[in-house]
This record gives sequence, structure tokens and C-alpha cells, in this order.
Amino acid sequence: MPIPSKVHNRLVSGIKRFQPILANAKARDLNESDTVIIITDILAEVFGFEKYSEITSEFAIRGTYCDLAIKLDTKLRLLIEGKPVGAELKDAYIKQAVDYAANQGIEWVVLTNGILWRIYRLTFAQPIDSELVVEIDICTLNPRDSGQVESLFCSRRRLQQV
Repeated sequence: MPIPSKVHNRLVSGIKRFQPILANAKARDLNESDTVIIITDILAEVFGFEKYSEITSEFAIRGTYCDLAIKLDTKLRLLIEGKPVGAELKDAYIKQAVDYAANQGIEWVVLTNGILWRIYRLTFAQPIDSELVVEIDICTLNPRDSGQVESLFCSRRRLQQV
């Protein structure tokens, strides 16, 4: 299925817009809170989520908070754990995100520092497990490479259809 031109243009312009923003944020060593603001903008402007109705920040889970959550048709579908833009995405961080998702019965979780996006799918077995489905490095994407834009489109579509 070809990418609709409107979506293709949004993805290409989003890549071009956010690559320098993320590079600057990394150079300035932004903290987690400021990085989550950029992540929210990427979710809205690149991935196409409605900023004020589908994206929820500081989602409460058993006395703690996940940075972002995506609600589609008022149903919680995806949890997003953000880390500072310069942080390495460690295994302990995905464990944290998986624990959040498992407590809510959510199948999909994203771990990101804004630059690197890792999308995981949970398996509700004993023990609960997670599988890395896709990893995207926004700063290395080439907006002129149709294969990379297609890959981003497939990731976006998967996130919107969870």
C-alpha cells in the first residue's frame, strides 16, 4: 500500500523539522521533562496523534507515573516512557516501561529519548515478556530515502492501529 502523499509530506517535513531540534537538544543536554515536550510534539506532528485528545502526560499507574500515554477512542492503547535526550536507553528503562504497561494490561510500549525510538510488544505469559518490534533513530533518517520514510510510515501506522 503506497503512502498517501499528505502523510508522506508530513513525515518528510517532520523529519527535517525535528532533526536539528533533537541535535540542539542533545548538545544542550536537555533534561527528561524538556525532552518529553519534544517527544509530545513528534507524536503529534510526525506520527499524527491529536495532541490534546489522544496524548496524555503523566499517566498515573499504581502510585507512579508513566511519561505519556496514547488513548484512541477513549481506550488506553500505548504507553511511552521518555528519557533525557542524551541518555542511553538501558535495559532497566524498558523494564520500567514494561512494568507500567503490564499493570495496565497494555500490549504496546515505547521507550525513547526523542532521538532513538524503541517500540515493544508485550506478551502476557508467565513471566510477562517484551519483544523489540522496531527501532527508529530520527537523527539518522534521510527524508529523501523513500525506504526510510516508508519504514517510518509503517511504524506510525502500527502505533495508530494498536
